[in-house]
Amino acid sequence: MILGTSLVVSAVITAIVLLIIVLALSSIHKIGETQVGLVSKRFGLKKLKDDNPIAFNGEPGYQAELLMPGLRFKFILFYKVDKFPWVQVPAGEIGVIISQIGNNPPIGAKSANYNPAFKSFTDLQAFIKNGGEKGVQRPVLPGGSMAPIHPIGFLVITKRKVYGRPISTDLLKKARETGGVLTFSAWDLNEEQLNVTIIGDREMDVKDPKTGDTLRRRMVDAVGIVTAFEGQPLPPNDIACRLGGFEDVKKMEEDTTDNDANIIDVLLGSKNNLHNNYQDFQKFLDNGGKIGLQYDPLLRGAYNLNPFLIRVEQVPMLVVEQGEVAVVKSYVGLPTQDMSGAAFKYGSLVIPGHRGIWREPLRTGKYPINPHCYEAQIVPTYILTLNWADMESTAHKLDKDLKQIVAKSCEGFVFKIDLQVQIHVPDAKAPNVISMVGTMQNLVNEVLQAAVGNHFRDKLQSMKAITFIENRQKVQVEALEHIREKINEYFIETRGVYIQDVILPAELVKVLTEREIANQEIETFKKQKQAQDQRVETEHSRGLADMQQKLSQSKVEIEINGNQAEAMKLKGSGEASYLTQVGNAKGVEPRAVGLANAEAYEKQVAALGQLPTALVNVAKVLAENKIKIMPDILVAGGGNAIDALAAAFTGHIAGSKKEDKKTQ
Repeated sequence: MILGTSLVVSAVITAIVLLIIVLALSSIHKIGETQVGLVSKRFGLKKLKDDNPIAFNGEPGYQAELLMPGLRFKFILFYKVDKFPWVQVPAGEIGVIISQIGNNPPIGAKSANYNPAFKSFTDLQAFIKNGGEKGVQRPVLPGGSMAPIHPIGFLVITKRKVYGRPISTDLLKKARETGGVLTFSAWDLNEEQLNVTIIGDREMDVKDPKTGDTLRRRMVDAVGIVTAFEGQPLPPNDIACRLGGFEDVKKMEEDTTDNDANIIDVLLGSKNNLHNNYQDFQKFLDNGGKIGLQYDPLLRGAYNLNPFLIRVEQVPMLVVEQGEVAVVKSYVGLPTQDMSGAAFKYGSLVIPGHRGIWREPLRTGKYPINPHCYEAQIVPTYILTLNWADMESTAHKLDKDLKQIVAKSCEGFVFKIDLQVQIHVPDAKAPNVISMVGTMQNLVNEVLQAAVGNHFRDKLQSMKAITFIENRQKVQVEALEHIREKINEYFIETRGVYIQDVILPAELVKVLTEREIANQEIETFKKQKQAQDQRVETEHSRGLADMQQKLSQSKVEIEINGNQAEAMKLKGSGEASYLTQVGNAKGVEPRAVGLANAEAYEKQVAALGQLPTALVNVAKVLAENKIKIMPDILVAGGGNAIDALAAAFTGHIAGSKKEDKKTQ
């Protein structure tokens, strides 16, 4: 009996010891290097207050203190230990923290106030002690974070998993619907929102600031336009929140030393340094941040932004190239105060910082302008060439809607005219131009289209087709003056109007072609006649050239002879005077002899008679000249002496002729 009792007692003691050993061993928990142990107290005399699920003073339930890595002892009969991984946020991602404990946030609040004493939410006691609130926490865990965060106190949402154990009914229901595992989709988030927000070069569809056309898939330098989902409402008439409003601009206007350029620098500057580029959302609110669209965009960089509080839309940065200006239409700022003057009746021009069209355009550069607050209209200030033809300029597409000008002459001939017009917008007048026409495309389509097209249609309608063709240059000059006068009203300079081509109707082309062929034939005949005339003139010139030597020689001889004649004339005058005197002297003897002979002849005639006197004198002459008395030719006759002498004289004459022929 005693032995049996001893065995029973021994067995009980052994069982108790074994139970104690088992319980002791079961109460030892090995917490891994990247784990925490969540302790749950099974029972106790105290009860948790309100709806707080975590015990800070030994109450039953989830305990505030976590078991850190290593061997930890928690008696299994009183405590339950669950192991959870440390929160790990991969590089390039963020972790969003949701508190399941703390005070209830104010009505309407979308996130909980943050206190720097919360640090990285690893100290649950500090969180509760410093007024931590339930709900979305404003800071996020940056990429590379690794923290032992209480799995009941906080849920941490990352792209890969959700850390912690949900305790709300809604989340538990969503977890059951997804097989007991929660993902970011339970909060209507997407993967992109849980990445670090990167602002920079981005491929996107953009709008051409000159024409308004959508340009597909262009790599651009982007800026981030921010929308805040929490904060006080915006003041009336404001569409975006600028910290501090525009009071700084107002003060600059009052200071006469500040000009428009200085004001623009302030307006395009940023106050993002006050809240670390929206990454410190608590400071954003503390500095007066309002809900809705934010004035200051994010520049190139990487940002840890809370997707529950901030959304970012990436848009192209405004780029103003060389030879352009940007006219800014402001939808935010101080009330409109027209500074254009009474003479300008086409809208208002304002000082930068006021609503309206800034009177000062933006020059070459890159500007981080919020397109929801400002609309920038790019205005080319280089010489624009616009083509009214089946083509468009490559430097711009402003003439994409311009077509050939179709006009009709007074006879009914239909013409198509290819035209080119060159215009220039002075940069200082660009705001005036945009205030009048709205956009450069409107200027081309509404103003120039009408001014140019109607002028040529009206001009050609009043002219004959042939007249237009013959006076094309004159029409072009008149068009330049007309267009210059019309668009000068819009502060635009006209640099040239050029008729590139005139497409004539087929029937007119045929008539003009036949006429031109006839004209060319006439010209050909004229040229041929001119060629023959030239040939005659050439031959004449050649003859003159050939005779030039003789002509020159004859001219020289004429001159020599003239000189000799003059000399002979002078000499002759002298000789004539001499000979006259000599002749007069010599003439005295013959005169005297003649008178004597005459007297002798008279006496012979008186003595012999006329016939004998003549015969005597003939014989005398024959004798003096040694003429044969006996003639070579015998003249038969009556035999008188007269006949014999005649025959002799005739023979003498015949002999003389023979001698003359021999001489010749």
